[in-house]
Amino acid sequence: MSIAHFPERAAAATQRPALTVASVPSGHVYVRHLAPLDGRGAVRLPDPDPSRPDRPAGATWWPPVMLDPEWARTADFDVFHLHFGFDAVEPDQLRRLIRVVRGRGKPFVFTVHDLRNPHHTDRALHDDHLDVLVPAADALVTLTPGAADEIESRWGRRPLVVPHPHVVDLPTISRALEVRPRWVHRPFRVGLHLKSLRANMDPMRILPTLVETVAGLDDAVLQVNCHRDILDTDGARRDAELSEWLRTEAADGRLELSVHDYFSDEDLWGYLASLDLSVLPYTFGTHSGWLEACRDLQTTVLAPSCGYYADQGPILSYTNDGDDFDAGSLRDAVTYAYTERPRFGATVDERTEQRRRVAQAHEDLYREVCR
Repeated sequence: MSIAHFPERAAAATQRPALTVASVPSGHVYVRHLAPLDGRGAVRLPDPDPSRPDRPAGATWWPPVMLDPEWARTADFDVFHLHFGFDAVEPDQLRRLIRVVRGRGKPFVFTVHDLRNPHHTDRALHDDHLDVLVPAADALVTLTPGAADEIESRWGRRPLVVPHPHVVDLPTISRALEVRPRWVHRPFRVGLHLKSLRANMDPMRILPTLVETVAGLDDAVLQVNCHRDILDTDGARRDAELSEWLRTEAADGRLELSVHDYFSDEDLWGYLASLDLSVLPYTFGTHSGWLEACRDLQTTVLAPSCGYYADQGPILSYTNDGDDFDAGSLRDAVTYAYTERPRFGATVDERTEQRRRVAQAHEDLYREVCR
């Protein structure tokens, strides 16, 4: 997606004191990459340690202490900016939090990342959260024009559209750009990562078509990755039917099955960079950081038609939206990726310039709401 979806605003005066922002959560990679590369601009408070709210916790942010109205009552900040972490919070607590922030004369900013929570089978609680947060915010942000259209349709408010910044660090992106051209003579590798089977994943809807399609391509491999908790016999979220099906297909040589614990960032970037095509198995959702990480690493993304993934940047799409799944669209998209080898990744220069403009857009927004 072009970064021109949000306006370029006037440059900030050089001598203004930095604003202090309570970003929930500040340790998340998305929030960290809202800051300019030179470290100037708004200062984001570190996430308090959930076990000791009086102490910062570095990257530990769950559960978010900043969502406690009592924390917001005494903390020193100029702007309160909510991103993630309110999944398990009751709507009444969010109302109390907003009253405290407003009572102190502080602006409340909300970035709408998810219009449908990918972890909730029932959308009711997330809708209740949004019904509290969207009308109450002094300023709204979202990541894509499509999401902005839906927000405007549902609540009558038009958010500022600021695209998702890079996820992978810039030096790693640079190395990926150097290595990728050397892989032209290796097998075409398609990846399906099921993680721990979030509520918005229905792998058996697409797996038979995916296996058959990749098996019909010369020198192509389908790699399916899962966390141990869904495939191990003693896994907390074990799916016996999926486990048996995957292990049978792997034994027959029709796919490579990798079962592991959560990847470290380094392992995840290595895995994504090893793929030519990453298939997202979502049946509902809104935006995807996984998609952005793939684009950072020059891996083509095949995303479902639900949500606003196609608004985020150049990708391939197939029809998978709620109960609507078209196997032919999946087959055609995989075949196109194999035949054409599209290059949809973002360059280091593009991500660097995007980061500058994303940071400036947030700095300008914070200044505006603090007037």
